[in-house]
Amino acid sequence: VVSSTSRPPRPPPPPPPSGGPPAFGGVGGARRPATVRDVHTELSKDRDMGYTTVLKLMQIMVEKGLVERDERARSHTYSPLQGEAETQRCLLKELLQKAFAGSRRELVLQALEAEPASAEELDDIRKMLNEAKKRTS
Repeated sequence: VVSSTSRPPRPPPPPPPSGGPPAFGGVGGARRPATVRDVHTELSKDRDMGYTTVLKLMQIMVEKGLVERDERARSHTYSPLQGEAETQRCLLKELLQKAFAGSRRELVLQALEAEPASAEELDDIRKMLNEAKKRTS
């Protein structure tokens, strides 16, 4: 029996994009300056990524105001301009608009469908939703 609220089955997800600013969440939140080589080495531990891809992504992050580049030394260093939480919010707002046409509902549904949440995470989400509901009432 199919209820009117059930969603049709989704096709298998496409492969993840090869790189992109969200891959820098942890690096963007780092407190020490880093070279492109440093960032490349750190990111290469988890995924195959070319040096020039990392360089381009760091340049994009400079343009977006997420990091600043220090060009005084031969190897330029990059430092975050804001903390990890601020960087995540900035990237999330962009993702919300570009991938979900501003639909917070779809973003949350996709996040919960993409990876199973633990009972503790679901409890935290419920608490945050209840607090958000109180603020809008």
